[in-house]
Amino acid sequence: MTPEDVDLTVPFGPLTLPNPLTTAAGCAGYGRELAKFVPLDALGSVTTRTVMSCPRAGSAVPRLAETPSGMLNAVGLPGVGIDAFVRDELPRLAELGARVLVSIAGERLEEFAEVAARLGGRAGVIGIELNISCPNSADRGLLFARNPATSYDVVRAVRRAADAQLPVYAKLSPDVASITEIAAACVQAGADGLSMINTTLGTAIDLDTLRPALAAGFGGLSGPAVRPIAVRCVYEVHAAMLAGRIPPVPIIGMGGLRTGRDALEFALAGASGVAVGTTLFNDPTAPLRILDELRTELAARGFTKFTDVVGLAHRTETPAGRTP
Repeated sequence: MTPEDVDLTVPFGPLTLPNPLTTAAGCAGYGRELAKFVPLDALGSVTTRTVMSCPRAGSAVPRLAETPSGMLNAVGLPGVGIDAFVRDELPRLAELGARVLVSIAGERLEEFAEVAARLGGRAGVIGIELNISCPNSADRGLLFARNPATSYDVVRAVRRAADAQLPVYAKLSPDVASITEIAAACVQAGADGLSMINTTLGTAIDLDTLRPALAAGFGGLSGPAVRPIAVRCVYEVHAAMLAGRIPPVPIIGMGGLRTGRDALEFALAGASGVAVGTTLFNDPTAPLRILDELRTELAARGFTKFTDVVGLAHRTETPAGRTP
């Protein structure tokens, strides 16, 4: 068997995507920059920068800091707002043949619902990802994703407002006591899938200024340093699905993915899709390389289809013809 024989196609709602790879929200902008290095139609999908109802400048600088095997960011969800997004950005993505998963956020339930409702029937849009790791202005600024009840409310509001043909994925934070509890609440509310994980909070101190490296004091840690946390979260939630504690839905795994081996690890843990994020900042051609490496890793193990390895790490028996 050769890598070219491996079938990477995956189901996504009513669609079949050519491969399981997408971009992590915020790491490829609205796709225009990435398109200079990678044909966007070669990716399974493209996840956009998070879109909110109004334009946002984001947080004060400095808002990025390099850390060992990772990066801290406190960018603050800068963006053009939903009006400019549907007018300017979506048509460009459609022209490039991108299958677009739109990341959305809001400070109130109503804002999530309003933004989601604007995406129905838009060319190229294949789904919605809910960035629920943002402050809830109606609840003392606490993050939606920290609480099962508020997570449920966001998903339910969006699922009711969004086009019924668009899958809705909830993006979960690892900074919770029980990620399976949050996942269960999202699925119960109508989430068609889960994206795991968002960044985890961290802080770095600049030893020259003797002050925090980020203006906000702390930010979200991403990159290879968080991959074991992300894989654990995917594994834990998929195990809960297999045990019947959560209805089964697809998972997009993300967090420190750099190679085809990393993608395979996420799939074995239970992810039916994967996203590349921080790696794009130093290697914008990474998506094509990762797909080639994933085919090679699968072929080397005798697998002809990507979907055959999803969740395989949970099986108690050794697959026929293979040794532990």
